[in-house]
Amino acid sequence: MTWDVALILGIDGLANGAVYLLAGLGLVLIFSVTRVVFVPFGDVAAFSALSLAAFEAGRTPATIGLVLTLAALAVGVEVASLLRRGEARRIPRALLGWGLLPALPCLAAWAISGPGVPATLRIAVAVALVVPITPLVARVALQPVADASVLVLLIVSLALHFLLSGLGLLFFGPEGSRTAPLADGALTLPGGFPLSAQVMLMIGAAVVLSAMFFLLFERTVAGKALRATAVNRVGARLVGIRPARTALLAYTLASLLAGLIGVLVAPVMTMYYDSGFLIGLKAFVAAIIGGMVSYPLTAVGALAVGGVESFASFWSGALKDVIVFSLLIPVLMLRSFMARHVEEEAEEIDR
Repeated sequence: MTWDVALILGIDGLANGAVYLLAGLGLVLIFSVTRVVFVPFGDVAAFSALSLAAFEAGRTPATIGLVLTLAALAVGVEVASLLRRGEARRIPRALLGWGLLPALPCLAAWAISGPGVPATLRIAVAVALVVPITPLVARVALQPVADASVLVLLIVSLALHFLLSGLGLLFFGPEGSRTAPLADGALTLPGGFPLSAQVMLMIGAAVVLSAMFFLLFERTVAGKALRATAVNRVGARLVGIRPARTALLAYTLASLLAGLIGVLVAPVMTMYYDSGFLIGLKAFVAAIIGGMVSYPLTAVGALAVGGVESFASFWSGALKDVIVFSLLIPVLMLRSFMARHVEEEAEEIDR
């Protein structure tokens, strides 16, 4: 290990941390609003990368079939729920929201499939194509059990990961894909170290999106509604905020983040139908460092995970994931030590 190698590993860790930062923000957003640890987050990112790779190859992305399948399931669940509650008059609205709107990006993706399409348009449609996936999955499997315990929601979320992974294999196949770099060129740092434009784009995207999230929560009505629901669901309902709508907004924003992550990482790693699981799992480590509620601490945790992963891969490529996930042990021990144990305190008072 020399200073030159350490600098290279540090830059690589910063790029990885930028990806985990965006994924961690999505996980914390969903959990704080809905109490769901959304395990399939990385799967959505993988589908975005595979969709972009299909566009570049001149093929129609299989994501269209996946989205339409989920939309049909969501429409069926919503219509059945309305009929059970005796609200048949709202069925046209359900068909519009859960059927037509998710089909619009599918139509756009079908229209631009083929050569001669600008790269920017392909990227935008690839991201838009996966945005409906998370809300549709949540409507089918998570909304019916929204009031269940966190453990039940976690089990359902884990089952959804295996479901989406299986659907990914069915629609995309086992082959991996890698896309062309989103930005060409490099910046030469002092000392002659090149910093690729792709890495700078990943870091810059993380900074810009984090700032946009801050402005969303601080300056917009929708962001304040998300914060209110995260702080107190009952209180938010009492002041007129509908937790179901804020949950839908949280799922949509997180799905948008996952789509952006997919197109950012597709040029630097070969993506398979199940490649997103490790991305989501490492982002979950960052979210745990942030306590699943703090966005700044999640950002710090993401940078720590990225740095540890980069340096661990230098010492032992086979054990780098083990080293990264080992970060959970001291973090959980520290949080357990600092947390208030209400049951123990109550027992002491009884004595």
